[in-house]
Amino acid sequence: MTGYGRGQSVNDGAKFTVELNSVNRKQSDVVVSLPRELAELEPRVRDAINAEITRGRLTVVIAFHAGASTPQNLALDHQLARTYYDAMLELQKELGAGGEISIETVLRAPGVLKAPEEQISPDTAWPHVESALRDALADLLKMREHEGKHLAADLRKRLKIVRDAVKKVRKLQPDVVKRHREQLRDRIARAGIEVPVDDERLLKEIAIFADKSDVTEEMTRLASHFDQFEHHLAKNEPVGRTLEFMCQEIGREFNTLGAKANDVEISQLVVTCKAEMEKIREQIQNIE
Repeated sequence: MTGYGRGQSVNDGAKFTVELNSVNRKQSDVVVSLPRELAELEPRVRDAINAEITRGRLTVVIAFHAGASTPQNLALDHQLARTYYDAMLELQKELGAGGEISIETVLRAPGVLKAPEEQISPDTAWPHVESALRDALADLLKMREHEGKHLAADLRKRLKIVRDAVKKVRKLQPDVVKRHREQLRDRIARAGIEVPVDDERLLKEIAIFADKSDVTEEMTRLASHFDQFEHHLAKNEPVGRTLEFMCQEIGREFNTLGAKANDVEISQLVVTCKAEMEKIREQIQNIE
């Protein structure tokens, strides 16, 4: 499901911002972008998101900006600077190299000087990142919930089309055996064969056909599946995978129903039902 959410937390002039974007995807795929100095927070961010969202491709962008009240002076790591300087001296002696190791050379070494954004630790930042993330998730879930209501309305509309078609099949089914019996007797008459109405072989043939074309069980199971589908659709919890399973079960019943149809009109109705169920299945893959 699609959606967007944004959250922000301000602490002592420092601003933490979280932006979430989600698009449709059958499985869950979370892509997290964090400042390098907060990279350790990625597992916590993923855990917080996975607790709320189970489907869709989610892009997470987390940013940290030093505010006006945040010390703007660069932070100097004295111990790291000494370590670099001592290592440079040792290497100079080992190589017998000349030249002067200047303070500029030491200060350019990685990590010796840190900008304000680099001075915050993951543990210090997490409460503020978590707060902004909660707000962003709330916005995102609200938008996805709104979309979900529209999807649910569309699914109910399509399910009604299927239900109405199944009702027509139920009305047509009793005539199938009757029509077969009349056609069988008509073919026998045209062949010039005299067969009594109560001929045992004729009755047996009709009985076998009636048994093979009986769809009572399929119709009963379909009615049950439809009720369960609507029951789960009304739940206020993730039901996407459950509904997908229900679609598979309904599809199996329609396959059996189509194989037993022995009637052009019923076959056409089954095709209509299967087409609508395919549209329903495609929509369900977008549902949480």
